[in-house]
Amino acid sequence: ELPEPQRADAVSSMVYEANARIRDPVYGCAGAICQLQKQVSELQTQLAKAQAEIVNMHCQQANLVALICMEMSNQSSPQDHNMIINQPQPHVDMSCFLEDNNFGSAWEPLWT
Repeated sequence: ELPEPQRADAVSSMVYEANARIRDPVYGCAGAICQLQKQVSELQTQLAKAQAEIVNMHCQQANLVALICMEMSNQSSPQDHNMIINQPQPHVDMSCFLEDNNFGSAWEPLWT
């Protein structure tokens, strides 16, 4: 009773479901969907961890640059000191880590 253009898709769907039922007689397609959802969830977790590691590395890099600049300014002459201060410094926005009430929204992009 399906319209002619949808019949091929319906047959493909039935064949897919039949093959899924052969592979997994108890759960069929639902088992495959559940397995794929679990895999997506695990991959999202891995992605979130990797993004958190990147943020951590950026913070460490910013701290290292600040320490190097401080060390250089302590060892340089006053004339060199002015050159260091006038150079553009890398900026890392750490405001999301400073406010406790903003913690969830800071990590929200990692989970979507």
